Amino acid sequence: MKKKDLKARPPIVTLMGHVDHGKTSLLDAIRKSNIAGGEFGQITQHIGAYTVSNEGRRITFLDTPGHEAFTNMRARGAQLTDIVILVISVEEGVMPQTVEAISHCQAAQVPIIVALNKVDRGRENIPRIKGELARHNLLSEDLGGQALFVETSAAKRTGIGELLEAILLQSEMLELKADYACPAEGVVIETRMDRGTGANISLVVLNGILRNRDHFTVGDTWGRVRAIFDDAGKPMKEVTPGLAARVIGLSQLPPVASRFKVVDSEKTAREFCETNLARPEAGTVSTPITLEEFYQRLQAEGAKDLNIILKADVAGSMEAIAESLQRLNTEELKVRILHSGIGPVGEADVLLAKTSGSIVLAFNVNIDPKARETVRQENVQVRQYRIIYDLLDDVRKSLSGLLEPELKEVVTGRVQIKQIFKLSSGQLAIGCSVLEGKVNRGGKARLMRGDKAVAEVIVASLRRFKENVREVTAGYECGLTLDGADEALPGDQLVIYRIEEITRSL
Repeated sequence: MKKKDLKARPPIVTLMGHVDHGKTSLLDAIRKSNIAGGEFGQITQHIGAYTVSNEGRRITFLDTPGHEAFTNMRARGAQLTDIVILVISVEEGVMPQTVEAISHCQAAQVPIIVALNKVDRGRENIPRIKGELARHNLLSEDLGGQALFVETSAAKRTGIGELLEAILLQSEMLELKADYACPAEGVVIETRMDRGTGANISLVVLNGILRNRDHFTVGDTWGRVRAIFDDAGKPMKEVTPGLAARVIGLSQLPPVASRFKVVDSEKTAREFCETNLARPEAGTVSTPITLEEFYQRLQAEGAKDLNIILKADVAGSMEAIAESLQRLNTEELKVRILHSGIGPVGEADVLLAKTSGSIVLAFNVNIDPKARETVRQENVQVRQYRIIYDLLDDVRKSLSGLLEPELKEVVTGRVQIKQIFKLSSGQLAIGCSVLEGKVNRGGKARLMRGDKAVAEVIVASLRRFKENVREVTAGYECGLTLDGADEALPGDQLVIYRIEEITRSL
């Protein structure tokens, strides 16, 4: 990509949070329209994304459902969201879905802006909520962190300007850019079949400019853009990077989170799709892993991490398990609990495990039927336990397999050098006697002169009288040659040793 083709693009923002904390009402306040009240009647114009302007700069908001859609995007390699607005009602505070949202964002490494909503009805709870969020590594600036916090009220329409300013400030820090000159490409965010117009897909353009009559591919299907509409249902001629639109032109519906790309002709589109059919979908974030396989997964640098999704029946058990798992951490190994929660293993847990390469540990809880099917489809390992010690032992065994073995030097013999002969090849032939243990052909040795190590050598050949032998034991004399030594003196000694790998455990 040529640097001269890169220009700033609008940020793409997703609102997440616990149910009824005001996500849609807040988006409604931002758009200054009644999405929450009129969404059902406006379904034909609903594209799952809305663009607003603030001080001449545009922001695209995704209105896709919470964590599962967010994680599904990541599972298909479509990390679409630049910024997440975490909406928290100050009346209720941090709730289970709040924690889930934080876990998903941190796993995706997406920056979070916290919208403390409904401040007209519970402002006195804000210090407590900030303290709760700090326990999930989400610290406000007044507590020494870097996360942006904005106080809002969707009902009173207060704090909206400050929230938009925070989004633009965060996007400046991210330096979001796109190539406007390349063929358009992006991600499908919603699909539906309309009786009058056929397949309708909602998409976000990430690079290039999508125009009417463009040929494009999506997964294993292709088409030509026949019409483009914005979020208000108005026709558009083109869609630039960072913006969303509804597009008509495909013969069938592609999967949500599929990537689309504009090509030069229908022939190219057909050939591209036929090639795609012959290979698995590219771009998945990670490969599912089992606890037994984990020791084989080593990071190239730094600590080795075991990612865990932890579900338990009660808070006491969950906290005890989490604390015990953290105690297994060393400088080399780390247990990373990406998400923990109370209750059965749900589909969101499985999808998060899929996208982050995690293992799901379930203590005294079941797996939801829908999640069980996802476990099978995505090949995610969910391990269920009834005894805490069994859970901890399994993790401990897995981590022990990741510890680098301890290298131990074991002395196997000591040899006294008596005579030195220089061969025509320049190599030293040494006459010696074995004082202790034994000497092996091919063995490692350290040439010692008194207490000083002169050289690290290898016993290249070993003879007794005129015969080549594999080893000579204590009490016998022998002749040998060394690799790695330019000189040796009568009276020097060879310390014969081997290196053993000692398996370490936690």
